[in-house]
Amino acid sequence: MERFVVTAPPARNRSKTALYVTPLHPVTEFGGELHEDGGKLFCTSCNVVLNHVRKSAISDHLKSKTHTKRKAEFEEQNVTKKQTASLQCNSTAQTEKVSVIQDFVKMCLEANIPLEKADHPAVRAFLSRHVKNEGSIPKSDQLWRAYLPDGYENENQLLNSQDC
Repeated sequence: MERFVVTAPPARNRSKTALYVTPLHPVTEFGGELHEDGGKLFCTSCNVVLNHVRKSAISDHLKSKTHTKRKAEFEEQNVTKKQTASLQCNSTAQTEKVSVIQDFVKMCLEANIPLEKADHPAVRAFLSRHVKNEGSIPKSDQLWRAYLPDGYENENQLLNSQDC
C-alpha cells in the first residue's frame, strides 16, 4: 500500500533569478559597453559594478542619464588620448622601443618587404632571439595603423626639403 500513497509536491521556494548566468553572457550581448573582471560585470565607461543576473538592471543602467553622460565623456577622452598619445613617449625605454619599431618599418619599406612578413613564425622567432624585448615589434596590422603613416610623413618631408 505504500507505493500508492500520494504526497504533496515540494514547495517551490526558489527565487526567480536566473541560475546559470555568468558575467560573460551580458558582455557578449551588449558588446563593448560592458566587461567582466574577477567574476563581476562592469560598465566600461562608468566603471560601475552591475548585477549580471538581471537583464533589466543592465538595460536600465545603459539607458540612464548618468551612463550616457559618462559614456560621452569616456569616448571624448579616448579620442583625445589617441590623438595626443599616438607615439608620445615619457621614458627612455619607450623611446627606444618606438625607435626600434620605426627603424624596422623603415627597413621593411626600403627593402620592399611587406609588413605582413613580420607575422611569420620564423620572423617572430628571430625577433624574440635578437631583440631585447621580444614583444617590442608589434604585429603587421598595428605597424600599418600606427607606424607606417609616421614613416610616410617623415619621408615625404625629407623629400620636400631636398627638392628646395
